[in-house]
Amino acid sequence: MNVKNSYTLADVAMRAEVSEITVSRVLRNKTSVAEKTRERVLAVVREMGYVPNRVAGTLASSGSNLIGVVLPSLSNIVFPDVLRGIHASLASSGYQPVVGVTDYDIDVEEALVASLLSWQPAAMILSGLHHTDYTVEMLKRSGVRIAELMDIDSTPLDIAVGMSHRQAGVDTALHLHRRGYRRFGYVGHDRSRDLRAARRYEGFRQGLADVGLSLVGEVAANAPSSTMVGRELLGQLLAKHRDLDAVVFSNDDMAVGGVFHCFAAGIRPREDLALFGFNGLDIGQALPQPLSTIRSHRFLIGKTAAEMILEAPEHPGTPTIRDTGYEIVEGATA
Repeated sequence: MNVKNSYTLADVAMRAEVSEITVSRVLRNKTSVAEKTRERVLAVVREMGYVPNRVAGTLASSGSNLIGVVLPSLSNIVFPDVLRGIHASLASSGYQPVVGVTDYDIDVEEALVASLLSWQPAAMILSGLHHTDYTVEMLKRSGVRIAELMDIDSTPLDIAVGMSHRQAGVDTALHLHRRGYRRFGYVGHDRSRDLRAARRYEGFRQGLADVGLSLVGEVAANAPSSTMVGRELLGQLLAKHRDLDAVVFSNDDMAVGGVFHCFAAGIRPREDLALFGFNGLDIGQALPQPLSTIRSHRFLIGKTAAEMILEAPEHPGTPTIRDTGYEIVEGATA
């Protein structure tokens, strides 16, 4: 599948025209290196996709039993569910997940991937299909199995396990149209960082266009999703567009906040205004009126990915995509 990283510290030193000790000091972030030299060495490291091998300096003498796992968040209940699935598959395998959290920042992801790969893990599990060029280069050169989770809308490096977020957006629009709604609003969060939310948004707009409709109004926060943000933004949207009959939210966190706004404002969900989320979280289903939403199979995604990276590839060098699907939950708010 991948080309094993064959570069050594000596190779980096030769290309950067410095000593191996200098390269080692730069990589260990020692301050006794001139800034111009540091920049030149780091530029060569990035160009070569070099990853230091920290296992060589430990007592480990055989293959690592570590699985690198890089997720966007652990405060968002979506990803603890994924992690539970990963753990369920690895529990009896002898492999241990080592987890890093990016807060939806691909530069942070790059640093975490470099750090985890330096310990020579047996495999890597990441979220999404979009990474920095350097992250991709490091992963390609690592020679290990790579699973990218949650999204299957692009070609993976090795394994992709998840669902089509674009199609989920389309299906949301068509489902609500079939239920008779025509004047749509949208409440979202930072789509520049959450690219899966961006794909659902694009799919939703495409689904509306397919039936001759478009968004009447929309609001979005330049911040992560939260229940409070969803509540505040729905209030802002309805202040500008009082005649909406349905509002779609980027996820259930935001949609639950929208339900709370309706309760406080005397708006009856479904009767006065349809509300629709995404993810199928327990909190949405525990409301007095269960949230109408799309349920993603988060535990299954994590479990399936971990199972697949432990197996030999059927067709080495050929990306594998596993669609875990989703289901529309009719609920009682739309």
